[in-house]
Amino acid sequence: MKPAPRRANLRNKQQTIAHLLALSLAGLLCFAVGGRTLTAAANSNHAGLHWVGTWMAAPAEGGAKAPSIDNQTLREIVHTTIGGDSVRVRISNTFGKQPLPIGAAHIALRGSESGIAGGTDRPLTFSGRSSISIPAGALVLSDPVKLAVPADRDLAVSLFFPLPAPEDTVHPLALQTSYVSGPGDFTAAASIPSATKIETWPFLTGVDVIASQKTSAIVAFGDSITDGYDSTPDTNRRWPNFLAGRLLQKSKGKAPAVLNAGISGNRVLHDSGGAGRSALERFDRDVIAQPGVKYVIVLEGINDIGGSNREPVTAADIIAGLQQLADRAHEHGLRIFAGTLTPFEGTEYPGYYSPEKDKMREAVNDWIRTSNAFDAVFEFEKAVLDPKQPGRILPAMSGPDNLHPNDAGYKAMAGVIDLSLFR
Repeated sequence: MKPAPRRANLRNKQQTIAHLLALSLAGLLCFAVGGRTLTAAANSNHAGLHWVGTWMAAPAEGGAKAPSIDNQTLREIVHTTIGGDSVRVRISNTFGKQPLPIGAAHIALRGSESGIAGGTDRPLTFSGRSSISIPAGALVLSDPVKLAVPADRDLAVSLFFPLPAPEDTVHPLALQTSYVSGPGDFTAAASIPSATKIETWPFLTGVDVIASQKTSAIVAFGDSITDGYDSTPDTNRRWPNFLAGRLLQKSKGKAPAVLNAGISGNRVLHDSGGAGRSALERFDRDVIAQPGVKYVIVLEGINDIGGSNREPVTAADIIAGLQQLADRAHEHGLRIFAGTLTPFEGTEYPGYYSPEKDKMREAVNDWIRTSNAFDAVFEFEKAVLDPKQPGRILPAMSGPDNLHPNDAGYKAMAGVIDLSLFR
């Protein structure tokens, strides 16, 4: 009589599969029209308001050895930049090779560790349903829920995956601890016992809030220096975080959002696998499509230079790519600013630096400063360089690898950004 439970379990799993596959059509509809439908519904109750992203993570490919989440709950911790009284999330299967089944989803204010703040848990639905299957290559929006979301606060977004879900779509460098449960649905749990800690953001690519029509978003678009490599984990000390803090302090709660679209290893001209598709390819998805975007700050090109012995490029090639980003932003009515490329002499990565490559960096920076392709230029180079060794980052502002700034360096970079440009 022992086989009977296995047959029952098999039937239950088959029913679950059938149910989630049936939701694929709903997922497609949500992907195609859900953003407009949900926005219209939300705005019908919020005259003069619109959706603005308060947090984002740019998706990259998980790769052939990406882990899977199977009959487990993923509780992802993210940090807001602006607040609002209604919230929704964005879940992406951009690089997935199969449908992504989500059995349940919740959002709450974070307490500590994997815990949530009492009285803030909210179940999420998708086109009115508590579960959904996201087709390969698609993205879905949750329905809006009422939740008082403060600025500069951690949120916990919990997703239950009843079937194996390979992490094909992931932001690999979160610099933030999130949590994976043992078997079962813990989306509504006050905390997750014996959770496994991870430092990536799988599938979750955005959190949006309802804000006034005057509220907009700044997208920080770049590579590992924007992603915050070598900043202190779990402290939100990337340069976009410091920028968000400056804006909040200046505006007394009426600041624009700051969305971090950095991907470590990213390049202007070439794809980099886990480092994301090229800046030219991902610009529409990671910048143009962000809700409420009005401004872009671009800091890209150093990885094209550092990797030019592997895939040859010239300063002129990088300049042409950056010009394309400026033109595409302006085509969509966005104001686009550029940061000058920071020094990298002495980097510990073999073959990454050479005097010839530094001349390429200087040529790109000269063009950024003089071309008038951008609406303004921020002197990130001058913010962190060592005046006694201008090819290097000042030791007090450098991380251990002499390529990435440390917390102090990122704060200095944010400090040279002219806040009056964001009106």
